[in-house]
Amino acid sequence: MSPVIPIRAAASVGCADAPVLKERGQREVFCGLTGIIWLHRKIQDAFFLVVGSRTCAHLIQSAAGVMIFAEPRFATAIIDERDLAGLADANTELDRVVTRLLERRPEIKLLFLVGSCPSEVIKLDLSRAASRLSTRFSPDVRVLNYSGSGIETTFTQGEDACLASLVPSLPDAPSQAAPDLLVVGTLADVVEDQFRRLFEQLGIGSLQFFPPRQATQLPSVGPHTRFLLAQPFLADTARALEARGAQRLAAPFPLGVEGTTAWLQAAATAFGVSPAHFDAVTSAARERGTAALARQRQWLEGKRIFFFPDSQLEIPLARFLSRELGMQLVEVGTPYLHRQHLAQELALLPSDTFLSEGQNVDNQLDRCRAARPDIVVCGLGLANPLEAEGMTTKWAIELVFTPIQGYEQAGDLAELFSRPLNRRLRLAA
Repeated sequence: MSPVIPIRAAASVGCADAPVLKERGQREVFCGLTGIIWLHRKIQDAFFLVVGSRTCAHLIQSAAGVMIFAEPRFATAIIDERDLAGLADANTELDRVVTRLLERRPEIKLLFLVGSCPSEVIKLDLSRAASRLSTRFSPDVRVLNYSGSGIETTFTQGEDACLASLVPSLPDAPSQAAPDLLVVGTLADVVEDQFRRLFEQLGIGSLQFFPPRQATQLPSVGPHTRFLLAQPFLADTARALEARGAQRLAAPFPLGVEGTTAWLQAAATAFGVSPAHFDAVTSAARERGTAALARQRQWLEGKRIFFFPDSQLEIPLARFLSRELGMQLVEVGTPYLHRQHLAQELALLPSDTFLSEGQNVDNQLDRCRAARPDIVVCGLGLANPLEAEGMTTKWAIELVFTPIQGYEQAGDLAELFSRPLNRRLRLAA
């Protein structure tokens, strides 16, 4: 039986107090509309209507890879020249599009009006539009809005804005209710099912996930709610939940065996689960995850990795790759460093880790070229040019689209990094 990994022993070291290079300049990121791709798969009776341009529509369609015969639960209300010139009443047009959509798709229970760069440029008040339409179609359909604009955000913040917009709609938990656990952040269904089984085996039966699979099954929230963040980019959502009285359980994120163990342990401690019972429940899965990582470590140990800022997953991934696979961290860049939510992650990083926050893409490219790392984690816009220069890259967006959380996915997560290195070796042979 494998012992529980002693996370707390490392809490006094790491780079929690290390200096961070803060950069501002040209950025290379996707916009927040991309979050619709995984959100629309998760909330199965919700629909996402982007109020934007044809460029927005092409982006979503391309990112989703939707076939021509599919009927996805997202679309774009196109802002055209007449709207931009003020020749048409955009609100009237939007009401017409929504009415037609709901007549055609009566199964929709939750409709999100998603703002974009074009809708923000013409100052279209989607908050007022959502309130008007929600009143009109209530109680059959709830209409909410959030911004997916890429003007000031990174692409994962689209999920944060979406979930934060939902928090005011969550029902109040009964005042005399027993403590319950809320897992916050979109997880693949298979990962959610795995975590549900583990929590139930630990004896934490009062468990809810947010977002839910059905918009009609929104979790209740209140002072008795304890919540675990499953994703590190949910700052606004966490703030909104705390304003409702919920309490966040501080923990690393569930990436790799170590991160998953510490994440589950935070809930186990809060709900009074004994160490012996925790070890008994998690030991088999920990052993499987550790064995899967051992097979990948031979390819990754000692390899040098450089993270461009992209998804806000960079720091938890760096901790996983450094501590569990022996990789060397050249630079760990992140779009935004939320010190409170990442405190446990920072404490587990090597003390000499070079951290950067924000982006000046030209400066970071210069540092990357000078370092010549074995693998670079970056966005699609940088990957091809760097590959042309002989570097091995990993698309950052693939780490968001792929199930990577939990014990059973630990080996798959490691393989996402070993695979491009193996491909480079085969091409060079």
